[in-house]
Amino acid sequence: MKTLTVPAQPEQIEVVQEFISQELEKAGCDRKIQMQIEVAVEEIFVNIAHYAYDTHVGEATIRCEILENPLRTVIQFMDHGVPFDPLQKEDADTSPEALQAREGGLGILMVKKMMDGVSYSYEDGKNILTINKNL
Repeated sequence: MKTLTVPAQPEQIEVVQEFISQELEKAGCDRKIQMQIEVAVEEIFVNIAHYAYDTHVGEATIRCEILENPLRTVIQFMDHGVPFDPLQKEDADTSPEALQAREGGLGILMVKKMMDGVSYSYEDGKNILTINKNL
């Protein structure tokens, strides 16, 4: 398992994406699947950067593990910010009318649809959001 800790700031997304991409490329990940993972990683990390910490900048730790049988990746996002489980929110209404009136809220739905698994826990003062995707 590889681990990266960065300031939870939106401009760190490139560092996070490079970290994940390197691990996926080592595993021989299909480009289409890698792009789906990159979209999910960006959505989750940017949300942490914008919402986890009130007025100060905290850290986010990202763990990436490639597992076999079946070949898959497990990526965890951890922060010490405000406890928040994005999976508890009701899935966004995607009707045309609702989409026109909506500002945000579709990101976690998109992550849930693109990944093979998404889970959340709050342990030892940390938000832990885990995604996994078969490669």
